[in-house]
Amino acid sequence: MSEQKPVYGGQAVIEGVMFGGKHHTVTAVRKKDQSIAYYHLPRKTNSSFRIFKKIPFVRGIFAILDAAANGSKHLNFAQEQYDLEADEVETKKNAEPSKLAMILGVAAIGVLSFLFGKFIFTLVPVFLAESTRSIFSSDMEQILIEGLFKLILLLVYIYLISLTPIIKRVFQYHGAEHKVINAYENNQALTVENVQAASRLHYRCGSSFILFTVIVGVFVYILVPTEPLYVRVLNRIALIPVVLGISFEVLQLTNKLRDVPVLRFLGYPGLWLQLLTTKEPTDDQVEVAIASFEKLINFEENTQKGLNTEEIV
Repeated sequence: MSEQKPVYGGQAVIEGVMFGGKHHTVTAVRKKDQSIAYYHLPRKTNSSFRIFKKIPFVRGIFAILDAAANGSKHLNFAQEQYDLEADEVETKKNAEPSKLAMILGVAAIGVLSFLFGKFIFTLVPVFLAESTRSIFSSDMEQILIEGLFKLILLLVYIYLISLTPIIKRVFQYHGAEHKVINAYENNQALTVENVQAASRLHYRCGSSFILFTVIVGVFVYILVPTEPLYVRVLNRIALIPVVLGISFEVLQLTNKLRDVPVLRFLGYPGLWLQLLTTKEPTDDQVEVAIASFEKLINFEENTQKGLNTEEIV
């Protein structure tokens, strides 16, 4: 991987992929007529926000907020395209996935839903662990049991929603997104054949970040009391930004160490979780991911050249 390459991120959406760079974000969505619809959004971040995004242990929170602000618009665009086409297909009305299924599919990897889910997956394990207080009474035992419950809830949730067809397709596009990034970072030409040969797992994935919040939480919670219960609950809520900030740094660290033979295993837990949150994509899905990424690169390069990129594609 070339050190000079810009860092790009992405996110799967309904029937497509969103990619983001320093100056732009682009989504490509496959329509039922096999054409590809695009949505382009220039990044607009105020100077103070950019400053916070450079401060270690703080930048993770602002990166999440920035991703939420930009990602929600792309998610809405993808769902609008899907809804428009669903309305046009009267004969397949009963076969269309429900609104709830679509929301859950995006929720698996969406940033906004992650923030909401973080409260649920933080507090529910607290009460489950507290219910075992008569068996596991010490603070350390409670923290470990709480972490175990949190991990189990996360894995069960992802597994169950992955069983529905629409969510499987979202996960396939998630895999396509990773394959494009991996091919690009390994200096491969972005052809369907090259991209399909790339790994669907990536060290910088949001799925890894979610798992790291579980692991980091165990170590952070050692520093605060586990009883009485109301104090424990308040501590967990107050420490959410701390856990997110540290987890973001861990994610960045494992990405930097991924080419170091002895230390690359530090990122393996996150890669293992991606075996659930990504699926092998079809060639058609890879084509959409490539189209989205190439459109983004075009916008980024035009910005570097000082050309006008304000038009919506």
